[in-house]
Amino acid sequence: MMQNVHLAPETDEDDLYSGYNDYNPTYDTEDLENDTAFQQAVRTSHGRRHPITAKIPSTAVTRPVATGYGSKTSLASSMGRPMTGAIQDGVTRPMTAVRAAGFTKAALRGSSFDPLGQSRGPAPPLEAKNEDSPEEKIRQLEKKVNELVEESCIANSCGDLKLALEKAKDAGRKERVLVRQREQVTTPENINLDLTYSVLFNLANQYSANEMYTEALNTYQVIVKNKMFSNAGKLKMNMGNIYLKQRNYSKAIKFYRMALDQIPSVHKEMRIKIMQNIGVTFIKTGQYSDAINSFEHIMSMAPNLKAGFNLILSYFAIGDQEKMKKSFQKLIAVPLEIDEDDKYISPSDDPHTNLVIEAIKNDHLRQMERERCVEVVKASQYVELANDLEINKAITYLRQKDFTQAVDTLKMFEKKDSRVKSAAATNLSFLYYLENEFAQASSYADLAVNSDRYNPSALTNKGNTVFANGDYEKAAEFYKEALRNDSSCTEALYNIGLSYKKLNRLSEALDCFLKLHAILRNSAQVLYQIANVYELMEDPNQAIEWLMQLISVVPTDSRALSKLGELHDSEGDKSQAFQYYYESYRYFPSNIEVIEWLGAYYIDTQFCEKAIQYFERASLIQPTQVKWQLMVASCFRRSGNYQKALDTYKDIHKKFPENVECLRFLVRLCTDIGLKEVQEYATKLKRLEKMKEIREQRIKSGRDGSGGSRGKREGSAGSDSGQNCSASSKSERLSAKLRALPGTNEPYESSSNKEIDASYVDPLGPQVERPKTAAKKRVDEDDFADEELGDDLLPE
Repeated sequence: MMQNVHLAPETDEDDLYSGYNDYNPTYDTEDLENDTAFQQAVRTSHGRRHPITAKIPSTAVTRPVATGYGSKTSLASSMGRPMTGAIQDGVTRPMTAVRAAGFTKAALRGSSFDPLGQSRGPAPPLEAKNEDSPEEKIRQLEKKVNELVEESCIANSCGDLKLALEKAKDAGRKERVLVRQREQVTTPENINLDLTYSVLFNLANQYSANEMYTEALNTYQVIVKNKMFSNAGKLKMNMGNIYLKQRNYSKAIKFYRMALDQIPSVHKEMRIKIMQNIGVTFIKTGQYSDAINSFEHIMSMAPNLKAGFNLILSYFAIGDQEKMKKSFQKLIAVPLEIDEDDKYISPSDDPHTNLVIEAIKNDHLRQMERERCVEVVKASQYVELANDLEINKAITYLRQKDFTQAVDTLKMFEKKDSRVKSAAATNLSFLYYLENEFAQASSYADLAVNSDRYNPSALTNKGNTVFANGDYEKAAEFYKEALRNDSSCTEALYNIGLSYKKLNRLSEALDCFLKLHAILRNSAQVLYQIANVYELMEDPNQAIEWLMQLISVVPTDSRALSKLGELHDSEGDKSQAFQYYYESYRYFPSNIEVIEWLGAYYIDTQFCEKAIQYFERASLIQPTQVKWQLMVASCFRRSGNYQKALDTYKDIHKKFPENVECLRFLVRLCTDIGLKEVQEYATKLKRLEKMKEIREQRIKSGRDGSGGSRGKREGSAGSDSGQNCSASSKSERLSAKLRALPGTNEPYESSSNKEIDASYVDPLGPQVERPKTAAKKRVDEDDFADEELGDDLLPE
């Protein structure tokens, strides 16, 4: 046991400070000059590098030190752990860190952060389509087949049946080529059955349309026998129709029944149509009992007019009168799905339909219906409704524009009680007012007012007749009374505003129209009247604002747009004026005032070439006015096209040989160009000027004999012109502008003002203001009036 015991030497007990002088030779700086590895590291670039371990987190290792021979020596950590990724004993140690997304080695070299790789540039272009590939050829051929089918259908709808058949045949040929190509490239399951079905179906339809019934039946058989086509059994109905056209009734019935068996019950409408065809076929074969069964089934399931009428004919053929009566009752029970008032009004311009409606409008059945209806009502407890029916009859005549019948019907009420008489007289006054027979309108308006003083429509019509005679104060009183009786009578309020405007009481007129605007927010007539009143009050900004609201309601109204252009022109805003005048011209290119303004605008802005088209249109609208043609020639001249100007002047001279201005221009142009015709035109010009002087002398000598009266007339004319100065200022401005365009000091220009003696009329100025009229539709209704834009608001 003692052999494993070691005793410490005694000297260790005495040396308490041993070990303090021991140190690691690595820290010995005295021998660094002799250390070959250290001196090599100092001389290389690696020794001058800053450590980068602080920038990139890693394990606690030192970086390899590069030697002068390009090798790297891995330095161990203080714990002796090998460096990450270092090579030990010929084996590479795996990396222990995972690189973060978006960070690459390029980041160490100062490149920007690019996690999406956008710096790599755009994606490479797509590969070009190989048009020679079999798939592409098949795709193009399928597209061509579809186009041929569409062209065939369009040609059929346009009535070109032969072209439709040729297109259908061509589509069939190309479709068979397409099927063969598909079988070579792909499996049979990828064949487009829908395209095959549509090609065959269209071909069969085109054969049938061209009365090639055998070929049509064969094509339908191809579709029906192919089990791959779903719901092909419906086409047997088409085959039945062809057999019916061929008068092969037995086969037609056979195929109709086969189609009926294959169509599910959910398709009720189609089954009804097939049964109706079966019934018609039975009638053609004389099997009336079978036809009756079909039509009775239809009338029990989905009654319609055709089936009911055929059922009556079938019972008539077998002589069963009682069943005919019951069938007729079923027929009249079928709803017409049309308004009773519009039953005899033609829905279209079809001549055949119009003839039928004219024939049944007043036939014996219609007369009996009307008489019995009125008699039944008169005999019932609702006897008062009979009068309303008669009033409604008159209104129906009005809708049919049969004014004579409407007047005759309304005159029957002149001897009725006061309430009915007032309603009829109101409508009569309304009709006569529309026909400008104001005496008759006033007479019936008096009758309506005397019969019922509280009838606002009668008072409104009476006010209208007084308004037409120019007594605006009295007319306003009638309108006010109508408004007191019925505060919702908008016609009366509107007409009060018109009356105040005529009386120049503009503030009161504006109040009326603003109140009406609060009731009728989107009424174009009211908006126009408000704008017009502001214009009369010389407030163009407010007028423009209300006209802007007006064109938001009726954006295509050319007169409202031209009025906006006029107001902007008066304010000096030429660009805005041009915009609205141009819009007005676009919607209505026949307004001569708008055409004149646009032509003058282009001349004023030195675009004479653009002005030519407007003056040419003006010459088409007013071919007898020489001024438009002279303006066309003047524009050619000002734009430097003298030859075209000369030709235009020659044409004008042929049409207007006594026009002095045209001859003057012809003389000047021919003289400058050096044409031989100058002498001829100069002779004509002298003769016309001499005739003009003789005419003026005669007029002057005639006026000298009546100097006093002439002075009076001139004085009165001067006063009249003073009163109308403001109204014609715009016309004078534009006329002066047009006269000044070809300057007198310029070559080839006239010194006379007669060349462009144009006037400009207010396109929206009131011509004849007529107030709204009111008419009674029924005894308890108030008015019958519609409105259109402008002061002259007439009901339809």
